[in-house]
Amino acid sequence: MTATNAILLIAHGSRRAEANADLNHLAEQIRQRGRYAIVETAYLELAEPDIETGGVRCVERGASQVTLLPYFLSPGVHVREDLIEARETLSKRFPEVAFRVAEPLGRHPLLIDIVEQRAQECEAVEPAHS
Repeated sequence: MTATNAILLIAHGSRRAEANADLNHLAEQIRQRGRYAIVETAYLELAEPDIETGGVRCVERGASQVTLLPYFLSPGVHVREDLIEARETLSKRFPEVAFRVAEPLGRHPLLIDIVEQRAQECEAVEPAHS
């Protein structure tokens, strides 16, 4: 039997729907690429679904391996403690499923390109003020 890999994208969560919409957009883009059969979203707080619910959704859809992927820039308390705790909770609930926590986005080399691109976009539309 082949493993079915899932990605559970995890963001902090916001009371503002448009802030949470970014994670949903990212999830949809990953789904369209077709590399992962299952892509779900979850939030640490302030929005639904929570991480456990997101993990359950992955398992219910047939995941045998779930990567908890923090949509965070740095490995702070949320990544190093909260996500590890969530992984342990899900692993106990579903011992037949492998749950892993990926590194946050922060030091990925492509972020340098993204940051420079955002600066250049701003410079192109915003006049300089003296």
